[in-house]
Amino acid sequence: MPFTLYRRSLPLLLLTGALCGCGAFQPGSAGGSGNSNLSVQAGAFQITTNGQSQLTAIGRDGKPAAVRWSVSGGNNDASLGEGSVDANGLYTPPSALSQDAVKIEVTAALQSNPAVTATTTLNISPGFIQSLLPENAAVPAGGTLEVKAEIAEVGSGSVTWKLAVTPSSGAEANMLGTITPLPCERGEHRYTVCKATYTAPTGLSGPSAVYVQALVSIATAPSDEEPSATPAVLHILLNHNGVAADPAMNQTVQTGPVKMGSSGGNEGDYDTFETRAGSQKIADCCGGTLGALLKDSSGNQYILSNNHVLAESDQAQPGDSIIQPGLIDDACRPPSESGSTARAVGVLKAFAPLSSPATNVDAAIAATSPGAVDASGSILDLGTPISGGLIEAAPPMSGSGEALTAANLGDLHVAKSGRTTGLTCSTVNAVDLSVKIDYFRDCAETEPYTTKLFTGQIGIAGDSFSDSGDSGSLVVDSANAEPLGLFFASGTDGHGNGMSIANPISDVLAQLSMSVGSRLTVIGTTSPHAVSCLNYDTDNSPPPAPLAPRLQSLAHHAAETASAMLINQESGILGIETGFSADAPGEPAILVYVDHQKPPATLPQSIDGVRTAVIATDSASVTRGSTPSRPPAVSGIHLSAEVLAHAASIQRQVAATLMADPAIFGVGITQSEDNPAEAALLVLVDLNREPHTLPHSMGGLRVRYLRLHRFHVTRSKSASVNSASRCLARPASGI
Repeated sequence: MPFTLYRRSLPLLLLTGALCGCGAFQPGSAGGSGNSNLSVQAGAFQITTNGQSQLTAIGRDGKPAAVRWSVSGGNNDASLGEGSVDANGLYTPPSALSQDAVKIEVTAALQSNPAVTATTTLNISPGFIQSLLPENAAVPAGGTLEVKAEIAEVGSGSVTWKLAVTPSSGAEANMLGTITPLPCERGEHRYTVCKATYTAPTGLSGPSAVYVQALVSIATAPSDEEPSATPAVLHILLNHNGVAADPAMNQTVQTGPVKMGSSGGNEGDYDTFETRAGSQKIADCCGGTLGALLKDSSGNQYILSNNHVLAESDQAQPGDSIIQPGLIDDACRPPSESGSTARAVGVLKAFAPLSSPATNVDAAIAATSPGAVDASGSILDLGTPISGGLIEAAPPMSGSGEALTAANLGDLHVAKSGRTTGLTCSTVNAVDLSVKIDYFRDCAETEPYTTKLFTGQIGIAGDSFSDSGDSGSLVVDSANAEPLGLFFASGTDGHGNGMSIANPISDVLAQLSMSVGSRLTVIGTTSPHAVSCLNYDTDNSPPPAPLAPRLQSLAHHAAETASAMLINQESGILGIETGFSADAPGEPAILVYVDHQKPPATLPQSIDGVRTAVIATDSASVTRGSTPSRPPAVSGIHLSAEVLAHAASIQRQVAATLMADPAIFGVGITQSEDNPAEAALLVLVDLNREPHTLPHSMGGLRVRYLRLHRFHVTRSKSASVNSASRCLARPASGI
């Protein structure tokens, strides 16, 4: 995904003074206000600059009224403005605030009688401009790391720092190092930047995870109600292997021949907006990863990345200049603008059109400029540790890559080096994945372009493998550096669960070879080598919440039925308990304890409407009551070729039916977590919608559900709403 900000705002340290302004502030109070003829209700009265609030005008009959909306006042600095409200009453805050909290007034006037008005006051606090930088990092014992937070406040503001044991946990990680705040950098025409130094403990018994949380400090509460604010989070993997990985090097300007894995993109990949005075401003910009180097049968070299990185989701033209670093890492300054540090490294050659149903990849190539790119195809961090634990660049394996099979899926670890999260490793947890991806004409994802269905995709486990800006990264087998896929999208639930999606490399090369009329292969080495990254594929799921009484009763009665049906020492079924399903979080399960020394028994996938979960143990543990409460977590997919082939045939039969439900945006093949001996359909559910039905099984396969925000390709994987700044940040000179 190319990286863009959480909202349509300027990712600059320096702001120009030419920002949109609004009217003078008129006092008011938070909450709906008006008269007997008209009132205003708000979806939220307390929001950050990253959010939005849906306003509704209510007439005297208690029904929504037709009104004209306007921002009528506010105490934000006039140069920063008060934000905007659209014709439907959706309010978007300004890009930056001039103090820790501001009040904004929005007025509704009846269309039938503009003299009838109602006004409400919204309280706005600053949010983060982007994720903490870096988002991921590996730190060895005793090592240090500088962390940066950029907040949407000008001239003031601060950040509270904390270490935690999970991404959203309030439990502090007191034994996993220290976080030391550094002075914040503030200025009259710049966003506030706050930094801190993390220091890892010197004694580590093994790999551990620690999360750095940053929360914008609110010096003056806008009201008795605290504003809602979500911490920005950095995932640090502590290790005693001496590995130090910081994606800052992936984002910086490269002075010599450019190595792959670095920041890059199309020089015109930014959004503009016209001010009331008629001038053009740059509102935000995108950037992604220059993933790998390819060559055709004549030896011509090409940079490989995604369509939405190099070709702006079909909006670009062959011949467009491709630059390093991407605009997002050069303050959104096109190369033609004074002060830009970006340089051309190639020109757009070809891309697989996203609008075409005949394409099944998000891929593009750029012909390299002479001498601009490292001709060996080396990728940042893909080699072995050198002094200080830093990892040297190295090329991937040359050729056409490695296919995923039952023989390699179980032990396979995958790696990628990308602009935002740097070098990360994980496991494959879905194959034959059909998934819908939304594409937009703009970086802020406010102008829909197309929704494309991809089939046969690779799903990569975990919340920390990737994020916005990593789009275009080459995914390789970490054991031998063989190319496997091209990363292009990811999603998360915000609580440690997530998935990254990659096009199989064979499909990418085949599609692009057709586009250029010559066979394309990956440039690299002929000597296999390991990739020295650490695995971020960890289970951060919070403990299950207590079941509702109805579900408790259902599980209890099902367990009684199961006990009568199943318990048989001779067949190896030792006991029954009630518990929780891992395939469908929030649902009950009948825990079936089976003898690990006997052949697996054939068990029903559900009993009386309750799922079964199979746990291998021994009779002594059952007697002592010391059995596990869920099957052991297993990374990867450990299933036979026959089982995978059968599951794929079922997936092809049911995927279209399932995905006709607007709440479901992906269906693939995975391994059941309730019974790891079985395959399961993996169904991706929109976190903000509820499916019509949630079947336990289909076609004889268990169904495993993963609830995530829909996948993004330009905005952060954590983004859940489309928020667009109507306050413009800087001149679009040279347009």
